[in-house]
Amino acid sequence: MADDRIRITLDESEMPTHWYNVVADLPTPPPPPLHPATHEPVGPDDLAPLFPPELIAQEVTTERHVEIPAAVRDVYRQYRPSPLVRARRWEQKLGTSARIYYKYEGVSPAGSHKTNTSVPQVYYNAINGITRLTTETGAGQWGTALAYACALFGVECEVWQVGASYDSKPQRRTLIEVFGGTVHRSPSALTEFGKGFDVDHPGSLGIAITEAVELAAQDESTKYALGSVLNHVLLHQTVIGEEAVLQLAKAGEAGADLVIGCAGGGSNFAGLAFPFLREKLAGRQDPRIVAVEPSSCPTLTRGEYRYDFGDTGGMTPLMKMYTLGHDFVPSTIHAGGLRYHAMAPLVSHVAHEGLIEAVALHQSECFETATEFARTEGIVAAPESSHALAQARRAAVAAAESGEEPVIVVGLSGHGLLELGAYDTFLHGRLEDDPLSDDDLATSLAAVPEVR
Repeated sequence: MADDRIRITLDESEMPTHWYNVVADLPTPPPPPLHPATHEPVGPDDLAPLFPPELIAQEVTTERHVEIPAAVRDVYRQYRPSPLVRARRWEQKLGTSARIYYKYEGVSPAGSHKTNTSVPQVYYNAINGITRLTTETGAGQWGTALAYACALFGVECEVWQVGASYDSKPQRRTLIEVFGGTVHRSPSALTEFGKGFDVDHPGSLGIAITEAVELAAQDESTKYALGSVLNHVLLHQTVIGEEAVLQLAKAGEAGADLVIGCAGGGSNFAGLAFPFLREKLAGRQDPRIVAVEPSSCPTLTRGEYRYDFGDTGGMTPLMKMYTLGHDFVPSTIHAGGLRYHAMAPLVSHVAHEGLIEAVALHQSECFETATEFARTEGIVAAPESSHALAQARRAAVAAAESGEEPVIVVGLSGHGLLELGAYDTFLHGRLEDDPLSDDDLATSLAAVPEVR
């Protein structure tokens, strides 16, 4: 039976000491990444130019739990456990019988969930003597988180930011610089790959990844850090769901009926969803688990499940994932963190196996919901998070009509206080939906390599 608390917290002694690896519990193993030239499974040596040995080991491990280093837990304690909050005022506004809880990651130094993985990634690089990290960023949350973590461990941080976001989100760029990072607009003239694009090209995460990888591969003291997609990144984010499972029980709930997260590259979604998926596979809970993506970049709902590159330049391994094609350049929608051409292989695998569901929503509905949420719960959500909120609203309205009382857990991946320009566009009627056309999808998929 649910209790009357609004904010459900954990004692420091209840904080997770291990990350959870969903691979250990999956009914079927996920397909391996392949070498782009030989199409044979990649080994640790293939990843060594980009990642330190600890992250490579986490990328391929089948162990159920991986211990969180003490130095990482010390940083986590600055903002973790993050709150699980009962959205009572929003429930009242909607007139719903549903009980809505949101897991709020906007309390981190970077204002989003990204710090959960930037801290361990920088830590492992630092103990291996790496002095510089390169990376990409879309809306800027990942670049911000990596710059902050680099400042903590004395590592230089160089960020290639997707051009459309670089131009429209100057405050995010400034925050990266406040934390000590260097930011370049992508495509840039600093890389051979970037020189192949016009200076006003809007960019994409795939292009920015190629630029960051190109620079990292040229210097032994430099490695590359990725904010989503890869297994070790998703692993680090599972502190979100591990806490949420405990907090929901402390709130007096038997479990979740519906777990919802926004999905771009997949790390925020997996971080919340995978511990609940473990509970589902073990028969302790039976939630529907729903990933929500934008209609302009509908990877899970309209992409094809096949091997593709994680970057536009074809420098990364081939990964089995839902993809729109590595050449895909998404619409310049405001949810910059949801503009990746593919979905994390692990998220793609569980979707292909029918263990999770996916929906795609227009950004106008998402901003409308986020504004309603702000006026009832007092939090301005990141545009990415607004997608999860919009799907939760749909479920809550349906519950009001049916009289059912589902327990809904929503991932609120970060705040939108640096995205007020997007809200201004919405509030003044200038926001446009830009769904992906069939012709553009066919064109981008045509470049995906054939893997037999």
